[in-house]
Amino acid sequence: MKFNLKNRYFKIILYLIFLFLVFEFFSRLVFSFPQLSMRLRVDEDYWWRRAWVKRHEKTGKQIYYKFDIYDASKGWISKPGLRNAKAFGDCILNTNSRGLRGSNEYDYGRNGNKVRILILGDSFTFGDGVSDTETYSYYLQEMLPTAEIINMGVHGYAHDQMLIYLMEEGIKYEPNIVILGFLSRDMPRNLLTFRDFAKPKFVLEHEGLKLVNSPVLSPEEVLKGDFLKWDWARPRSLDVCLNIKSRIEKAIGLYRKDTEDITAAILDKIISVSAEIPAVPIFVFLPDGREMLLPADLTPAEEFLFASCRDSGNVECFSTRPFFAGKISKGTTFKTTGHWGPMGHLAAAQAIKRYLVDKGHVVLPPARE
Repeated sequence: MKFNLKNRYFKIILYLIFLFLVFEFFSRLVFSFPQLSMRLRVDEDYWWRRAWVKRHEKTGKQIYYKFDIYDASKGWISKPGLRNAKAFGDCILNTNSRGLRGSNEYDYGRNGNKVRILILGDSFTFGDGVSDTETYSYYLQEMLPTAEIINMGVHGYAHDQMLIYLMEEGIKYEPNIVILGFLSRDMPRNLLTFRDFAKPKFVLEHEGLKLVNSPVLSPEEVLKGDFLKWDWARPRSLDVCLNIKSRIEKAIGLYRKDTEDITAAILDKIISVSAEIPAVPIFVFLPDGREMLLPADLTPAEEFLFASCRDSGNVECFSTRPFFAGKISKGTTFKTTGHWGPMGHLAAAQAIKRYLVDKGHVVLPPARE
């Protein structure tokens, strides 16, 4: 009887091993097709790290673009002192001595003659795909001569990196206004410790936000241990299971809750840091191409942002999406794939300028007769 029982267990184990090997075989077969592999990828640290290592091996790029450099607290920043560099094709890219987009230099400390406006954001604020003179911060500066616009956008940033950038560098400029260029795509990045490159992130504890994965590993440290040398041994069936797990979490709302909880806490911290400067925090919803074409109802990301603002009570919020919709209804065509083109940046600047002037944050000079 004992022998039969052991024999049965042995067969069950062999059968399970066989099923695993079959599953693993078909998983590896699926992942051998690039298009299927991309569709099954999971927005998690290991996948992003694998993508970075492969890209680094092919191009030697330190982070994502050639104008990126490693930064221990934020993961990456733009190289300082770039002069008329070519980026995004034939676009012109300059950075000042502190790595901010454009060639203008800004002194630390408050400029008493002008309203100083600091803009935090990701690649849309930084201006991926356009030249220096086509970013919405540049257009906004042209429209508001009584203000001083400082573009602190960095491509690929999550809200956690924007917060750290504000605390480390932004407060030194003592701005009157801190604008956060809010995009819905930035929210999931707050859950990651690796994206365009290794990055810090915050986790929620009873005491509030706790920073982890800081200082960030350098490119040399990330490459230690021959990461891809052993990547072949990682079961591709695990990647399939992670994809299924991710889909389930999204379907039951757990992923959305985790994303919104950490994002709300980070936004609250941006508000409190701005108040300490003191500066007026203004969260501006910026639509990507897909969101421009959605119906007039609030998007889930807009609802979340406005709810966060109501809960705090110490921040102003508005959306530029209605302004884009109005332009589209009158025949304006915007680039709706990837990043905005110049027309998108111009529309964003016009919407922000209208808000700042209407709310009395910036006073325009008298019109010449």
